[in-house]
Amino acid sequence: MKKMIYQKFLSQTLKHGAKIAIEMFGKTSSKIKDSDPNQILTEADLAIGKFIVNEVKKNYPSYNIIDEEAGVVDKKSLYTWVIDPIDGTANFAVGVPTYGIMIGLLKDHHPFAGGVVLPYFNMIYIAEKEKGTFLNGKKSVVDRERSLNESLVAYQGPDKNPSDPEITRKEGVYISSIAARCLLVRNSGSVFDTAMLAKSGYSGVLSQNCKIWDNVAQHVIVEEAGGIYTDFFGKTMDYSTGLTMPDLNYTYCAASPKVHKQLQEIIHSIK
Repeated sequence: MKKMIYQKFLSQTLKHGAKIAIEMFGKTSSKIKDSDPNQILTEADLAIGKFIVNEVKKNYPSYNIIDEEAGVVDKKSLYTWVIDPIDGTANFAVGVPTYGIMIGLLKDHHPFAGGVVLPYFNMIYIAEKEKGTFLNGKKSVVDRERSLNESLVAYQGPDKNPSDPEITRKEGVYISSIAARCLLVRNSGSVFDTAMLAKSGYSGVLSQNCKIWDNVAQHVIVEEAGGIYTDFFGKTMDYSTGLTMPDLNYTYCAASPKVHKQLQEIIHSIK
């Protein structure tokens, strides 16, 4: 492993966060968020988020913070930590183990470092710009050989949209079009899917309903593993409004180079 600036901090913080998650797994209450009927909040989200935010403040007191539950701390820094205490909270809340903890770092609004832990599976991914992606200390890469018809692809969603059911219907068109071309479609509803992409399991992951904290850590992990990470329609991701508009909706299309091209052809063929 090439020497990374943030590897030790990310690894230690994710390991402790995973310990909290495992201790609380299946033992915590949950509720639907008032701000989003598609999102669940548990005591574990708050406990893990509080721990990670405190670790950031202790180790990097001058850095900005965006945390899904705690909100924004703007220190006017070039660097911003972006934290998702539990990605896949709905899974966690009902005892389904496909959830993860995500910590990403932006440098001047661009993904620079990131870490993800899947506590149940004892898997820790660490990546840093131009240093590669490592899974439990060993280099991890996306598959570069499989075509779409040979590939598992995860499509996260669709969420219910009672105010505009047409959005959900349109997502159904995208899903069915991709399903007709790939081997099988999967959806864990969490960073588990992107983790599988970064270890040559899946070949693509897509979502049209997520936030900045769902993206930054896995973005750098996918790119450093040799994958491509864009918005759903193939455009460059833009995190420049993260501190001022943390609740902005994001989309993404993450995949191996070959499959990303094929997914974009399908997406842009749909009117």
